[in-house]
Amino acid sequence: MDLGLKDRVYVVTGATRGLGNATARALVADGAKVVVSGRDEKTVAEAAAALGPNAVGVAVDNADPDAAARLIAAAREHWGRFNGVLVSVGGPPAGFVADNTDEQWQTAFESVFLGAVRLARAAAAEMEAGGVIGFVLSGSVYEPIPGLTISNGLRPGLAGFAKSLSDELGPRGIRVVGVLPGRIDTDRVRQLDALSADPEATRAASESRIPLRRYGAPEEFGRVAAFLMSPAASYLTGVMVPVDGGARHGF
Repeated sequence: MDLGLKDRVYVVTGATRGLGNATARALVADGAKVVVSGRDEKTVAEAAAALGPNAVGVAVDNADPDAAARLIAAAREHWGRFNGVLVSVGGPPAGFVADNTDEQWQTAFESVFLGAVRLARAAAAEMEAGGVIGFVLSGSVYEPIPGLTISNGLRPGLAGFAKSLSDELGPRGIRVVGVLPGRIDTDRVRQLDALSADPEATRAASESRIPLRRYGAPEEFGRVAAFLMSPAASYLTGVMVPVDGGARHGF
């Protein structure tokens, strides 16, 4: 199946590892060009180099008010166009209500929520019909995850913003999509499992609650996200697509 990605240009944030990196790899593999970002200059340069000549890296924090302008400018400077952005950012600190501090909430809000809103607004102002804005969210959009209180508070709000944005941008031919990872075998998920007294038992218990009985591979997530960002998904907007092995209990 031709996804129509050849020579399209995407910004993918948080793309030095994990889900953002997996999506960038899937996009490039199908012919797209990408601007990848992360906070550490060395790590960003290494990630871009590993992706090959159709990738360029920009070291910037999503929470930086100038991040959106820098990333879009890089896309236009290197390839003369800008077709979409996938906003991915590392998850906020784990913890229950009594554990998380005001500072943790504020930092997470700036990075996870407000940074994503700024990127989406800037992208919308620059895009023409056929453009797409994607958000990597979480299964917590629908079902709170124990021990991830900050994520449970921020992700559903961002999903609501994405849905509103899809209504506003639809008449211009611009799509907005959300991708909701479940237990994908990334550094982040392994770190969360490691917070327990017995990480192996925790993983086994999590897998037992997933109908496919395993964690997902990053590339499985990346392929779904790349499809949603592609012209092949041209009639999908305002949707939240779970990539969770069937873990979500609702329809």
